[in-house]
Amino acid sequence: MTQKKFDFDEIIDRRGTASEKWDKYRDRDIIPLWVADMDFRSPPAIIKALHERVEHGVFGYTAPPQGLAQAVIDSLQAEFGWQVRKEWITWLPGLVTGLNVSCRAVGDAGDDVITFTPVYPPFMSAPPLSGRNVINVPLICKEGRWGLDLDALEAAVTPRTRQLLLCSPHNPVGRVWTRDELAALDDFAARHDLVICSDEIHAGLVLEPGVRHIPIATLSPEASRRTITLMAPSKTYNVPGLGCSFAVISDDTLRRAFRKAMGRIVPHVNLLGYTAAEAAYRDGEEWRQELLEYLRGNRDLVQREMTALGLPVARVEATYLSWIDVRGRGIEDPVRFFEEAGVGLSGGSDFGLAGYVRLNFGCRRELLQEALRRMRVALKERGR
Repeated sequence: MTQKKFDFDEIIDRRGTASEKWDKYRDRDIIPLWVADMDFRSPPAIIKALHERVEHGVFGYTAPPQGLAQAVIDSLQAEFGWQVRKEWITWLPGLVTGLNVSCRAVGDAGDDVITFTPVYPPFMSAPPLSGRNVINVPLICKEGRWGLDLDALEAAVTPRTRQLLLCSPHNPVGRVWTRDELAALDDFAARHDLVICSDEIHAGLVLEPGVRHIPIATLSPEASRRTITLMAPSKTYNVPGLGCSFAVISDDTLRRAFRKAMGRIVPHVNLLGYTAAEAAYRDGEEWRQELLEYLRGNRDLVQREMTALGLPVARVEATYLSWIDVRGRGIEDPVRFFEEAGVGLSGGSDFGLAGYVRLNFGCRRELLQEALRRMRVALKERGR
C-alpha cells in the first residue's frame, strides 16, 4: 500500500480563528457541516509560497504574477485538454462576483436569465440584483440520480431570455454533466441565442471513478464563443478565504462586455490570493489526488449511513457535498432539528427546494462519524 504523504485526519482546531463555518455555533456543541469550505490544512506548497510572500513584507497593489496565467493554462490543458489563451483570462476576487458581473454584462435590465434548481443560492440572487428576471427550471430526480428536464427548459424560455446560468459540476446535487447533457444545453443556447455562464468551481473535485468533467466551452469553437466559464482554486485547494477566481472568455466582444460590467466596482484580487492560486495550480496536484481519495471514503460513509436510515441521498459524482432527502420524515424544520441533535447542515430551502439538507463531508473522518452518529440517534429517537 502506498504511503500517504498528507494527513487529512489531523485535528486542526478552527475555533477562535474567526471561521465563518465554526463561529456560527460558537459555544454550542454543534458540529458544523454546512458552508462549503473544508477543515483540512491547505497544500504545503501553498503555505510555503504564502510564507515566502509574507516574508517580503511589502503588500502594495499587485498585478497577476508573471507565472500565474501560465500555471492556469497548463493546468487546464493537463486536466481537460483545454487550450486557453492568456488574453481569455479575467481575474476576479470571487466566483459569486463573476456570476453577478455576467448577469450585468449580457442583455438589458428586464431581460430573463434561466437556471436550474436546486442550486447554489447566488444563481437565484444574481439576476434580480442585476435588474434581470430569474427563471428557475427544476432538475428532475429519477432513481436517485438528478438530471436535466429539457422539455421544461424549452417551455421556460421567453423572447427576452438572454442567458443560461449553469452549475457544472452541480452544487448541491453532485452531478458531473455528461457530454450528451452538455451538448443538449449548448444546442438549446445556440437555437435561442443565449450566452452560457458556467460555474465550474468544483471541476477539480470529481470523485466518481471513470467520470470526467467536461468544460462546456470545449464542446466546439461555437460553444466557446458563447460561454463565460468561471473557475477558481478555492474549493479544490481549500483557499476560499483568499478570494482569487477567474473567468475564461474566448470571444472578444463578450469579454469586453464582461470587463466593462466590472467597471471600477469590482476590486482587484489581493496579492496573497494570486500567490496561493499560482502555487495551487503549479504544485498542488499530488495533494489533490490524496484529497480526492480521502473524500471518496467520506462520501461513501455518508451514503451508507443515510441509506441505512432510509434517507435518499444523491450519488456524489463531484464536490464534497451530499444532498439528502428528509421529506419522508415529516420534519418541519430540518436545519433546526439537526442543530438540536448537534449537527449544523445547510437547509434545502436556501437552494430552492425545501425538505432537503446539504451536508459538507470535507472534514476529518472521525468528526464526520460523530456527526453521523448524532443524526442517527436523533432520527431513531424521533421514530419511536
